[in-house]
Amino acid sequence: MSTCSTASRHLDEPLAGTAAIARTWLLLEQPGPWGAKALTSSHLDPSVGRALEAAAEGTGVRVALIRRPGRHADCGTLEERRVYVAHTNPGNVWLHSAMTCDPEQLRALDFAALGQGDPRTFDTALGGGAHTGDPLALVCTNGKRDRCCALLGRPLAAELAASGVEGVWEVTHLGGHRFSPTVLVLPYGYAYGRAEAHAVKEILQGVREGRVVTEGCRGGSAWERPGQAAELAVRRASGEHSADVLTVVRTDGAAPRWEVTVAHADGRLWRVTVAQGASLPQRPESCGSVLGSPARMDVEALRELPRAEIPLRR
Repeated sequence: MSTCSTASRHLDEPLAGTAAIARTWLLLEQPGPWGAKALTSSHLDPSVGRALEAAAEGTGVRVALIRRPGRHADCGTLEERRVYVAHTNPGNVWLHSAMTCDPEQLRALDFAALGQGDPRTFDTALGGGAHTGDPLALVCTNGKRDRCCALLGRPLAAELAASGVEGVWEVTHLGGHRFSPTVLVLPYGYAYGRAEAHAVKEILQGVREGRVVTEGCRGGSAWERPGQAAELAVRRASGEHSADVLTVVRTDGAAPRWEVTVAHADGRLWRVTVAQGASLPQRPESCGSVLGSPARMDVEALRELPRAEIPLRR
C-alpha cells in the first residue's frame, strides 16, 4: 500500500510554506517509546507534559521531546537529561542548553518571556547558558503519529549519527508527515522535507557558516505559513543565503491571499503576493487518512520596493 510520503513525492507537492510554526522551541530529552501525543504518552510524567502544553499555549513556544538515535527499549527512568531552548526570530537568534535531573523544573519557566526571545528564565531555572557547539538537526521519527516518520526518519537519524554528525536528535513531531523524512535545524529554525543524509550535512555546514540552504526547505518556523513562502521566495529571487538578515515585517490580507512584506537588514524591501491553493489531485495527508487536498502556498508575484514605500510594522 502506498504511503502518504510516496504520494506527496510522486505528485511533486511543493514544500515551501509547510513548516511548523514556533518562534521558540523547548526540547526535553526523553528516551524510550513515544505515543502519538508524546508529551502525555511516554515515560515523562503525564502531569508534567500536560502542564508544559498548557503553559506554552499562545506564547509562540513549541514543546517537543527528543532522544538519541538508535534503539529505544522500554527502559527505566533517566537520571539526567538534556534540555534545549532556541529562539528563531532574526536579530535575536540563540540556542541555550542545560541538564536537569527533574523535568518538574520546566514548570518554573516563563513561557511568555521565552516566546518573546528572553532566555533569562531558562538560564535561571535550569542553570543553562548559551550553546556554542554544533547546530541541532532534529529528525521526526514518531511512528505512532505516522508510519512514514519511523520508516524514513529513523534510518536517516541513524545514518547521520553513525557518520559522526554532531547534534543529531530524534524528535516527536514536526508536522507534515507526507514530507518525511522531515528535519528541523536550530538555532535558525528552518525545516526541511524529503531530506537525505548528504543534504542534511550540507545544511548543517551552512548553519555553521551562517548560511541558509533553500533546496528542500519548508520554511522558517518563526513565520506564519504565508511568511515562510514569501521569505523563501525572496531568498531565491535575490540570491541571499545569509542567515539572520531577512525578516517578515508585515502581512496584509487573509486566506486565500496575502501581501507579505519582507525586509533585509540592509534596508531593502520586497512585496510578495502569496495565495493559498488546494493540492490536486487528492492525496492522503497522513498514512491511513482519507484523501484530501492539503493547502499549499503559491507565490504569485514578487517585487522589490523603494525603501520608503511601506512603513514597517510587525
